[in-house]
Amino acid sequence: MFSKTADSCASMAFSVTPADSDMGTPARALYVGVGGDVRVTTTGGNDVTFTAVPGGSLLPVSVKRVWATGTTATNVIGVI
Repeated sequence: MFSKTADSCASMAFSVTPADSDMGTPARALYVGVGGDVRVTTTGGNDVTFTAVPGGSLLPVSVKRVWATGTTATNVIGVI
């Protein structure tokens, strides 16, 4: 198959249910289907809220948590 590097395209995707705990698998990026705020914890440990993210957006940030508290966007997909 293909070798995976930091700039490789995604090879897997999964539905993200926002929760106030870490995901089982960190995501390399998030797709936001229905817009709103997205609160995350990055794999580097930063807690940040992306506000007013438009639906259909791809957030190119590696995350280990998508918070239920503070997230209003829906249909979030994690890509790895």
